[in-house]
Amino acid sequence: MKPSIPKGTRDFGPDQVDRRQYIFSVIREAFVRYGYRPIETPAMESLSTLTGKYGEEGDQLLFKVLNNGDFLSKADEQALADKDSNKILPTISKRGLRYDLTVPFARFVVMNQNVLSFPFKRYQIQPVWRADRPQKGRYQEFFQCDADVIGSDSLMYEAELIRLYDDAFHRLSIPVEIRVNNRKLLAGLAAVCGISEHFQAMTMSIDKVDKIGWDGVRKDMVDRGIPVNGVDQAIQYLANPDLETLRPVLAGHDDGARGLAEMDQVTSYLKDINLSNPWILDLTLARGLNYYTGCIFEVKAIGVEIGSIGGGGRYADLTGVFGLTGMSGVGISFGADRIYDVMESLDLFPANAVTSLNVLICAFDAKDHAYGFGVLNALRDAGISADLYPDPVKMQKQMKYANALGVPFVVVIGESERTSGRLTCKNMYTGDQQLTDIQGLIDQLLAS
Repeated sequence: MKPSIPKGTRDFGPDQVDRRQYIFSVIREAFVRYGYRPIETPAMESLSTLTGKYGEEGDQLLFKVLNNGDFLSKADEQALADKDSNKILPTISKRGLRYDLTVPFARFVVMNQNVLSFPFKRYQIQPVWRADRPQKGRYQEFFQCDADVIGSDSLMYEAELIRLYDDAFHRLSIPVEIRVNNRKLLAGLAAVCGISEHFQAMTMSIDKVDKIGWDGVRKDMVDRGIPVNGVDQAIQYLANPDLETLRPVLAGHDDGARGLAEMDQVTSYLKDINLSNPWILDLTLARGLNYYTGCIFEVKAIGVEIGSIGGGGRYADLTGVFGLTGMSGVGISFGADRIYDVMESLDLFPANAVTSLNVLICAFDAKDHAYGFGVLNALRDAGISADLYPDPVKMQKQMKYANALGVPFVVVIGESERTSGRLTCKNMYTGDQQLTDIQGLIDQLLAS
């Protein structure tokens, strides 16, 4: 059997895991500094929790988990005979892998509402799964790093999340552009163009403009049944968007006026804040998920063609579908896997992102090896990353292993070192050697 892994998934070696953990640690530190608390939710959720929250296309990308045991025993026989997958699905699958972290968070809030204090600020760093077509920068299994605030309508949090994005990406040394829009502005535009009843279809089409261009968006909107006149008018406004030009037009509609007021307030919060990265209002930003109702965000890396590396937005009542109404929230997500690809392509990882073995002990014979085990434990007790070659084999083989690992220091123990207690520590990069006792060795290694 030839070993393989599913498409859209990846293995990670030690150096890759170290670098990924570096990304997580920088983002986690930012979350904590901004007052967010950690939670975790199961990899699987009930399909009833997941479906209907991400739009028609999102529902198609959900990974479904077959029921336990003989899952066909209770299957709809007629649907099975007709090969009707939509009809048979509820009878063979009641669970699915989570598509994002936001909907499970809403479910978590409703189930724990009596023990949480609102507004509740949470962060979550866990994998999600989407049955998307694998390609560069797009995987079927990937990590998200989310921060959400729920239980407040305050637009201060929109400004805070823009600041958090800027802070974290600055610390990761990734130059980015933070794009911001408001779904109410798009709803006002739909009203202006007479296509309000097609609002969701419009946003799903606009969300593809970076991939298919405006000609592609126009075709997609028409294919979705949006009237041609409304399509052409919407694209006329959006292809060369200018908020100040559109302001008097949007102000004449309730949604548009509210969107303008919200964007003006977010701008006022940020006007005296010095950001390291630019944030811009982009009226073409749509974020086609059903649950977004206000400000929306997207982050693009500058100098790398990889798609967005972050996104999020305001949702007015996501918990309402689970029975808790009037609980507004806003959140953002960092796409850790794409962030990794960006940092790797731009060579942005610091040297200390990879944690390697600091010292390897090599021994000539069995007695030296037993003595070396005591030295090993003394080094580890002092907080030094150390290892002992498992057998006193030929020294050439042991040194070859040290070189393969890139170990910076090697301690070789023979009879003289064992009897005198004086150890020779060799710097593998410079070739320098220093003879010292165990405490001197510890001091040297801690200082390196």
